[in-house]
Amino acid sequence: MKKPVFVGAGVAIITPFTEDNKINYPKLEELINYQIDNGTDAIVICGTTGESPCLDHAEHSEAIRFAVQVTNHRVPVIAGTGSNDTAYGIRLSNEAEKAGVDGLLMVTPYYNKTSQAGLIKHYSTIAANVSTPIILYNVPSRTGVNILPATYKALSELPLINAVKEANGNIASVAETISLCGDELNVYSGNDDQILPIVALGGQGVISVLSHVAPRQTHDMVMEYKKGNVEKARQLQIEYFDLCKDLFCDVNPIPVKAAMNMMGWDVGECRLPLTGLSEANAQKLRATLARHGLV
Repeated sequence: MKKPVFVGAGVAIITPFTEDNKINYPKLEELINYQIDNGTDAIVICGTTGESPCLDHAEHSEAIRFAVQVTNHRVPVIAGTGSNDTAYGIRLSNEAEKAGVDGLLMVTPYYNKTSQAGLIKHYSTIAANVSTPIILYNVPSRTGVNILPATYKALSELPLINAVKEANGNIASVAETISLCGDELNVYSGNDDQILPIVALGGQGVISVLSHVAPRQTHDMVMEYKKGNVEKARQLQIEYFDLCKDLFCDVNPIPVKAAMNMMGWDVGECRLPLTGLSEANAQKLRATLARHGLV
């Protein structure tokens, strides 16, 4: 059995920016401390929600180093180091390892894409050149590539392939993956509206956007189920379903950054090509936050 990098809710933390579009490190420190103080079980830095495609190499590496330093072993730190260039993914991963991360989150190759055989070769090559547990990231809506259950089975045989953040939206596929891989591949939900279904199938938790605004509740959604309090976990999933939905009313992380700003966090705007939330969606999101007492 492969020990999971974490159990519960890991926040796919945003990258806050200053007015002149630089990384706001004091704010990032504040966000990390808030998340840990409110029950979040892992910090996932430089993922999609952290706008990794718009961070240059120096920013990417420094943000990872900074997150490790601030977290200071209180919870695991997982670094987004995936790339559509296998060699560059190894380079980013090795730098993250030197910074002291506990896990590597590696998205499938995007734009150039690859076959299932290519995925196996890509991840096998990376696994042979790192020493830190790898969490695969399957998000075909963004990458155009979907990891199939049989491919997960082949990859799960590699010792460092520890888990997958599954965001393909297909619960039947998740069930097949867990059936094929058993204890050799841990599964995290990559969609906040599917936390409980995936945990009920045997998943270890979620890598979450919802955790930004409701960290304790997202943690509890996972852990109450694992403690046997199924009804409490079910109630939390249903209660926060509207917020899960509205945090994706536009391209992530546009809505969650807007929500954080509405809540007074002053995290700045997204970098281009992402723009601000429309007025209609902003009003809808604010109303949902208000229903939950968050603004």
